[in-house]
Amino acid sequence: MFLLSLVLVVIVAAWFNYLLSGKITSLDKQIADTKAQVDKYNKINKEIADIKKKLALLTKKIEVIKSLDLTRKAPVKLLDDMSKIVVEKRMWLTHLEEKFGNVKVVGIALDNPTIAEYMTRIESSPRYVDVKLLSINQDSSVKGLELKKFNIKFRKAPEKKQPK
Repeated sequence: MFLLSLVLVVIVAAWFNYLLSGKITSLDKQIADTKAQVDKYNKINKEIADIKKKLALLTKKIEVIKSLDLTRKAPVKLLDDMSKIVVEKRMWLTHLEEKFGNVKVVGIALDNPTIAEYMTRIESSPRYVDVKLLSINQDSSVKGLELKKFNIKFRKAPEKKQPK
C-alpha cells in the first residue's frame, strides 16, 4: 500500500510538473511575443520621431525660404514705390538707403513745396510710417538755381499677415 501511495504521489507530481511546464512554456512564448511587439513598436516610434524631426526641419526651411523671398522683393518694392512717389521734373533722389525697415532718402528739389509734396506722398502710402524731415539746405551747385537739398527718414509699415 505504501508503494501504491508512493506511485500515486509520483504520478500526481509528474502530472503537476507537466501542467506547470506547459504553463511556463506558454508564458515564455507570450513573453517572447510581447518583446517582439515592443521591439516592433519601438522601431515604429523611432521612425515617427525621425519623421517629426525631418518635418520640423522642413517647416523651418520653408519659413526661411518665405522670409528670404519677402526680403528679396523688398528692395525692388522700395525702388518702385519711390519712383512712383517722386515729384516728376521737380526733384530727384541722390541717395536711398534701407536698413532694418528704416529708410533714409537724400535728394534735391526745386523748392520747399516740392519737398512737402514728396513727404505727403510718402505719408499717404500704406507701406510707410513716421515720415520725418531731417534737414533742408540751400544747394548752389547749379549756377542760377537756388535748389534745396533735403534729407528725409521714415519706416516701413509692418506687413500684415495674409490668411492662408
